[in-house]
Amino acid sequence: MGVEPVPGEPAAVADCDGERVLVVADYHAGIESGLQREGVELDSRADQRRDSVLSLLDRTDAESLLVLGDLGHAIGDPWSVEREEIEAFLSAVTERVPVTLVKGNHDGAIEDVADAFERVSLTPGHGTRRGTVGFAHGHTWPSPDVLSADVLCIGHEHPVVKLEDEVGGGRIERVWLRSDVSAEPFREFHSVDLRTPDELVVFPAFNDLSGGTWVNVAGQDFLSPFLPDALVDGEAYLLDGTRLGRYDAI
Repeated sequence: MGVEPVPGEPAAVADCDGERVLVVADYHAGIESGLQREGVELDSRADQRRDSVLSLLDRTDAESLLVLGDLGHAIGDPWSVEREEIEAFLSAVTERVPVTLVKGNHDGAIEDVADAFERVSLTPGHGTRRGTVGFAHGHTWPSPDVLSADVLCIGHEHPVVKLEDEVGGGRIERVWLRSDVSAEPFREFHSVDLRTPDELVVFPAFNDLSGGTWVNVAGQDFLSPFLPDALVDGEAYLLDGTRLGRYDAI
């Protein structure tokens, strides 16, 4: 099966040596508090986010949860509201399944919270490999071991597309990016002729308040240091599975 998105959701199920793993990226707990500091007033959606993940665990019969980085929103120490949300989230999820957190650039001090939970394991930002699937946040280069997987999953980018209709109306939609992989940027960075994945899957942000990279708008720079160079004929898909074609030709 490899990695299959859950229809209609910013989440996927990965087959990791026979274990069904629910994978989400860029949860950004406490984001409303961060937006408030920028003058944007929003009610907290912490309960809805947590309940969505719990519902997905039930819906997919997943045996574990893997968060592809940025469980939290603050770059450094979690704010008090953020810490409370993360603690409530991990408490609820670990009652059902173990959790793996791949550290993201917004998870600077996530250990202060995660270490209190026995069923939570934390991996560095360069990622981890589970069977034939590699996982990294995407803000830094994956390790050679992660790159030896058949499929590489990353977050960080929050890919979105800008869609316009005939009368000039428009909307922004979160998308998946799926692509063959160019080995060159990874081999150049690691200075070795290493094996690279056959497929790259860039996850949409789980948190719909977190913005993103408009991948079909000229002049929009990618955030990940190996994108777009690692993408070969990358295609975009809406959350409902609609294939949009090449991301840069939409």
